Amino acid sequence: MFASVPPQLQTVSHTFLPKAQNLTLGTRHTTMAEYAEDYIYDFFNDNSTLSPGYGVIGEVPLCNKGNVIQFGAAFLPVFYYTNFLLSLVGNGLVLYIIFKYEKLSTVTNIFLLNLVISDLVFASSLPFWAVYHKSEWIFGKGLCKLVGSCYSIGFNSSILFLTLMTFDRYLAVVHAISAAHRRRKKYAFGSAAAVWALSVFASIKDIVLYDVMDGSNGLLCEVTGYHQNILTKWELFGYYQQVLLFFLVPLAIVLYCYIRISIRIMSTRMVEKCRAVKLIFVIVFTFFICWTPYNVVILLKAIKTSSVDPDNCSEALDYALYITRNFAYLYCCISPVFYTFLGKKFQSHFLKILSKRMPCLKNNALMSMPSSKTTSIRSPTTSY
Repeated sequence: MFASVPPQLQTVSHTFLPKAQNLTLGTRHTTMAEYAEDYIYDFFNDNSTLSPGYGVIGEVPLCNKGNVIQFGAAFLPVFYYTNFLLSLVGNGLVLYIIFKYEKLSTVTNIFLLNLVISDLVFASSLPFWAVYHKSEWIFGKGLCKLVGSCYSIGFNSSILFLTLMTFDRYLAVVHAISAAHRRRKKYAFGSAAAVWALSVFASIKDIVLYDVMDGSNGLLCEVTGYHQNILTKWELFGYYQQVLLFFLVPLAIVLYCYIRISIRIMSTRMVEKCRAVKLIFVIVFTFFICWTPYNVVILLKAIKTSSVDPDNCSEALDYALYITRNFAYLYCCISPVFYTFLGKKFQSHFLKILSKRMPCLKNNALMSMPSSKTTSIRSPTTSY
């Protein structure tokens, strides 16, 4: 028995493949992805009868996605478990450094703490979906709604906090004097609260619509409860929300801010300005590589969902979504570690921790600590 694609993946903004591989004459419950991609043609041409909710009566053509589902069932659980462990260890280390050495005394650390929490919230949903890939939803209705909500809120807030941190770096470097009095704790906590509120608002559809239902291969946890045409509209809304709000806008802000930061750095006499610009390039390049393929596939899925084409059973986008989405997930889970250890200050804290376990590293830890002279030179860009 092939497992379904985790329903979290069948949310409006992150649609996955249906659980069933084939459909014969009779009545069955269907997933939103099946509605959107396979039944939409029959609905508009009145070839089948829709019962209240999501029942379908009659013979309906369904694309055979068995190969893709089998691929996902074999590949995704291992990836989810690995991603969860990496996130737990990496973000746990960042949390330890913040509370042990840094405290919440700066705007940057407050934002970083929220980014870590965001990524841990997202990563906490991955083991549940990994289990679901292998069998069925065994965790009950309450956890179905809770896990689906954590997935969506964590995923959305992660990219927004990364964008917010980039904008804050821009203020600290390009407008260091004028923004100094604004970058206080009130500004940090207010901005973080706004990000959480926006993330929850963007995830309302998932919070409301997630529920457990019976499927041909067991219990499903997914967006359900409405006719296929309504769910398809929500699906399209989610696709475009993902591409516009959680990719194009953040990408534009990231590019603008880091271009201005690079120009500002190159115009100074900072000792390590070349290294700083290289790090900026690495940050932007990694962001672009991890997020662009996924959002291109999302946009293509939106176009495909919008077009009524019952003969289009191509599996290319399904495979592409599996692969590109996982790059975006990986970036979400490791981004706090990535952003943290680019800075020399956090590198020195990490060496301190290691030196306690490995005395041979003690000299390296002492040498890596920035002197007051170095700190004063590099104060506009301490994140680097």
